[in-house]
Amino acid sequence: MDRNTAKDLLHLRDWLDRAHEIVDRGRDANLRDDLLQEAGDSLMMKLGEASNRLSRAGFPGPRGLKWTDAIANRNWLIHQYDEIDREITWTTLARDLPKWRQALAGAFESAEGALASDSNADRSDQDPEPRSAGSLYDEYLRERALEEGEL
Repeated sequence: MDRNTAKDLLHLRDWLDRAHEIVDRGRDANLRDDLLQEAGDSLMMKLGEASNRLSRAGFPGPRGLKWTDAIANRNWLIHQYDEIDREITWTTLARDLPKWRQALAGAFESAEGALASDSNADRSDQDPEPRSAGSLYDEYLRERALEEGEL
């Protein structure tokens, strides 16, 4: 698995986990809170874009699911933003996305392993000290922290 595919998969995993956090708050809370709804929309748009990247890279879609579904959902949310049905977005968050998380669990583990392997391969005899700050996985974690405004 190449570095970009692994990173896209781990971003996908993290966004699916965030969607689960929205679902944990409950349907009524989601339907009452415009900001929570926008957060769910944003996550689904990101999931659609990552699905598009993974599809273009030739990474197989999760068993029983299609990358094109997430891509179409992204396109709908972006282009028909004034026609969003909150019951449908809730169903996507609560029913459909957990299936994606489960179906991709093995790919997420492989992605972590691929980034860890790349990190180990980057080490040379000239630099025997571990360079965790320069590893691909650490780079991914830094990018994630930047996205969340933690750095």
